Amino acid sequence: LELDDTHFNPMLTALPSLMVVRPDDSSTGVLLRSSLEFLDRELASDSPGGASMLGRLTELLFVQVLRQHVAQLPERELGWLAALRDRGIRTALELVHERPAEAWTVEALAKHAAMSRSAFAARFTELLGEAPAQYLTRWRVQLAAQRLRQTDEAIAQVASSVGYASEAAFGRAFKRELGVSPAKYRRDAKARRGRAATAHPDASTGT
Repeated sequence: LELDDTHFNPMLTALPSLMVVRPDDSSTGVLLRSSLEFLDRELASDSPGGASMLGRLTELLFVQVLRQHVAQLPERELGWLAALRDRGIRTALELVHERPAEAWTVEALAKHAAMSRSAFAARFTELLGEAPAQYLTRWRVQLAAQRLRQTDEAIAQVASSVGYASEAAFGRAFKRELGVSPAKYRRDAKARRGRAATAHPDASTGT
């Protein structure tokens, strides 16, 4: 299981160093126990496709453990994971994460969350420690940084893909969050890859 730990990853930041879950009799708990039993059988098997199966099972198990952990959090817990228990805030987070290019406003997100604008903004800020607009900006910049590292798309195209109508506005937001312009960020990322390839030539060639 791989998680991108670069810059702003709210889920990774929210994860504790150790999650202890106790499967209960809820549907999630029953499914978690079944998955653990299935994983145990798969580990003992030498059937074809075992590695692929284990990878998928690990991802599924992670989600189930996360759900169980969230369900067992104290009632007054704050943070990204606790926010997932609030149906309205969870809906807003899902929209922002799945459709970052959309022209989201606090009013629009509040409507989807079935809350008033003021109640939504206050609840979001209480749970996540930052305003909806700030969270949206940081998430967009995170996605943009990933595209800058992994693709050769024009910066204007990257900006559009995460909801910015102009390259200038995108550049200002990007530099405010990461301290460098998108162009410099891309150059630095390429330079780091080049140094890594030089230091570990076998890894870059796959030999």
